[in-house]
Amino acid sequence: MIPLAPIFFLIVFGVPFSRRGYQGRRAALVERASARAGMRIGGIFVKYALITGGSRGIGAAAARLFAQRGWGVAVGYCRSEAQAQSLAEEIRLLGVPAIAVPADVADRVQVERMVDNVLEKFCQLDILVCAAGISHVGLISQIDEDEWRRLFAVNVDGVHHCCQAVLPHMLGRKTGSIVTVSSMWGQVGASCEAAYSATKGAVIAYTKALAKELGPSHIRVNCVAPGVIDTEMNAQLTPEDLAALADETPLGRIGAPEEAAQAVVFLASDRASFITGQVLNVDGGMVI
Repeated sequence: MIPLAPIFFLIVFGVPFSRRGYQGRRAALVERASARAGMRIGGIFVKYALITGGSRGIGAAAARLFAQRGWGVAVGYCRSEAQAQSLAEEIRLLGVPAIAVPADVADRVQVERMVDNVLEKFCQLDILVCAAGISHVGLISQIDEDEWRRLFAVNVDGVHHCCQAVLPHMLGRKTGSIVTVSSMWGQVGASCEAAYSATKGAVIAYTKALAKELGPSHIRVNCVAPGVIDTEMNAQLTPEDLAALADETPLGRIGAPEEAAQAVVFLASDRASFITGQVLNVDGGMVI
């Protein structure tokens, strides 16, 4: 027979008091937000999206497309505060609710606070887009431990932290859509980008598994796998490199952030209501 005292001690004292207090407050916030969900603006039900990595590239393009649909947007950012605030103001000028919310997605506590800020402001969260990510180009024999860990902390742990943070609210409402952003290199791998490819492959596996887990709760989870897109992440490539990649692409060109963002918005929307666990490539035919 297992003594009850140690179990009681673990339940009551196993988590530091300050952390238990924060978790309790967070649970109360999620419960209040879930109870107030289903907001209307002008008599129309409004959806709300949180986009990590929302200040630039594919994330910013997705934020604009959501706003054009009249959906409220929380622009998640880590270091690009000026860009995030400017984008949020641009969206508000359209008459659409928008805020900029900071977090290093590698930090679970920062992510929880970010989601709490969104729920405090919007009262509900219908869509999570995990677009935050970093890259690394170099021989696998030369990447150091800190670079390897940071890649996984942002690209993989970041997705996990964000999903965990929004799920209590989505599960409470039995609805929601999550879209992760991987890469075609997560499917086929890239020379001199083994570490980056590994993180993006992990995102695809996580997406598929989570879709199976959350399907019974009517929460869809899908992934967009972009090819070579004209974003700051690829700014280090020379014009010759970009020309060579365009030449390798069956459609003969580099993609635009808006093209990848269209796929994100589609998967997040009700037009994809019977789609979950899927990877949608936006790569000009590079992976066929």
